[in-house]
Amino acid sequence: MKSHTVKFDDIVETIYGLPLEDRMEIKNLLEHNIADSRRSEMAMNFKKSHEEEQSGKLKFSTNMNTLKKML
Repeated sequence: MKSHTVKFDDIVETIYGLPLEDRMEIKNLLEHNIADSRRSEMAMNFKKSHEEEQSGKLKFSTNMNTLKKML
């Protein structure tokens, strides 16, 4: 399988040359892809923080001085 390197500018130029309907479809595909990626990222962050909470690594406080020290 050959690997192709495509420059960002070339991709943008190609997309700009497409009919409006195709550009709208690419926009929708990208929006869904980005949303899926963000959901995956949030799920991973939740899992990591849940594991930290279970292991006792997370600390909680309502005291402002304590919170400042935690930073």
